Amino acid sequence: MTFRASRMSARSFKLFTHLPSMQGPPLLSRQISMDVKSFASRLSSSGLLRSQGLIGGKWSDAYDGKTIQVHNPATGEVITTVPCMGQKETNDAISSAYGAFNSWSKLTAAERSKCLRKWYDLLISHKEDLGQLITLEQGKPLKEAIGEVSYGAGFIELYAEEAKRVYGDIIPPTLSDRRLFVLKQPVGVVGAVTPWNFPLAMITRKVGPALACGCTVVIKPSELTPLTALAAAELSLQAGIPPGVVNVVMGNASAIGDALLASSQVRKITFTGSTAVGKKLMAGAAATVKKISLELGGNAPCIVFDDADLDVAVKGTLAAKFRNTGQTCVCANRILVQEGIYDKFRDAFAKAVQNMQVGNGFSEGVAQGPLINEAAVQKVESFIQDAISKGAKVVLGAKRHSLGMTFYEPTVLSDVKNDMLIAREEVFGPVAPLLRFKTEDEAIRIANDTNAGLASYIFTNNVQRSWRVSEALEYGLVGVNEGLISTEVAPFGGVKQSGLGREGSKYGMDEYLEVKYVCLGNMSSN
Repeated sequence: MTFRASRMSARSFKLFTHLPSMQGPPLLSRQISMDVKSFASRLSSSGLLRSQGLIGGKWSDAYDGKTIQVHNPATGEVITTVPCMGQKETNDAISSAYGAFNSWSKLTAAERSKCLRKWYDLLISHKEDLGQLITLEQGKPLKEAIGEVSYGAGFIELYAEEAKRVYGDIIPPTLSDRRLFVLKQPVGVVGAVTPWNFPLAMITRKVGPALACGCTVVIKPSELTPLTALAAAELSLQAGIPPGVVNVVMGNASAIGDALLASSQVRKITFTGSTAVGKKLMAGAAATVKKISLELGGNAPCIVFDDADLDVAVKGTLAAKFRNTGQTCVCANRILVQEGIYDKFRDAFAKAVQNMQVGNGFSEGVAQGPLINEAAVQKVESFIQDAISKGAKVVLGAKRHSLGMTFYEPTVLSDVKNDMLIAREEVFGPVAPLLRFKTEDEAIRIANDTNAGLASYIFTNNVQRSWRVSEALEYGLVGVNEGLISTEVAPFGGVKQSGLGREGSKYGMDEYLEVKYVCLGNMSSN
């Protein structure tokens, strides 16, 4: 089903044309402002600029008329408003998904595959528009944002293919007159709760396998970045995915979450976000015994051994730490450097960090955008202050950027100890704390001394060491001599308090399937 753009274009364009000029030199500010207006016009004409929820294939406001503002973190200005939905809207979205489940799950795998493939094609054909939308509401540099679209679309492409590979099994019977076989069937309605740091990829990584298996979904995107989710949902309709299969509600997070948890029609919850919220969802899902998968916080160690290639280690650590301005769950949160290479690494790393350009994500050459909001900046400041008060030294940064707003200078701290707050909890910002270690065993002990267990990184030229340390690290992901390891074709997930289940790859399908055993008896009779 395709919805015409004309119903939204006038309202959406008006909202964007009232944006004040962005900070910076006057000529640049005017140019960026003009670019934003041009971008808004293109999005409106394509129908991608949506500012309503999606329930049963229809675009909907909140029933009580309440709205919330969506801000551009680079300027602080309001982009638009979206509905502040709650329990009633969520219950209707659940009913819509439940009603659509029977017909969607009964389609052949090939038919669902074709819909997903068309959705992928549309995501790719609108890659630049979606990338600009991500930069506008989330702040990451445009190059990174467009990269996220390719990455996120990759999950839809993968699961368009995996839809046709949900295989059952035949079990040799224990009695001659019986036949035993195993079916895999979709779990049902899925509640997908996603974060703001990857507003497209975290949705497609969940919705792709859910739809491929035959499930229907109710998506709850972050209220900070809902526009990308709504654009993706519009493209799902254009791809021919039937109304009710994909629903989007946003607004009152606790009310929406409670409705998803309370409903017996929702059989699966999938969540990416903080460990604290994940624990609440896990407890809430117990009442109706829902399947649940959680991708929660991390405290990623990045271990640089004396035998590492210095250039490779600096480049890889830079990518692992400062991607998305340090706002990812797999960012290197602790950089452990062996004492023999510590000084050389610190100096080379600090030089590389100093060369990174900070600014509005739409500006050419920018590598670091703003933090998502003021609360994020204050968290970074508190972590740095705690470290300095306990003996850490500032190598670089450690202050707000002269651009103002929520921009923060990329920071390097040395002489960090493992008992400092910045080594115990996720900073989620552009701060690289350097810790010194002596032996391999000490590095492993420090790395594993946390409740988290999502991503980890090691840099070494010793093949035996790479195997030993990879096996010893208590993490779901290990990057060896590489800082960017996420890919749709590999399983993504953590151990310990970093979550349950895996996303991506063929293993991601299992999270949305139930296994049914069927026994056929009396097979020897005529």
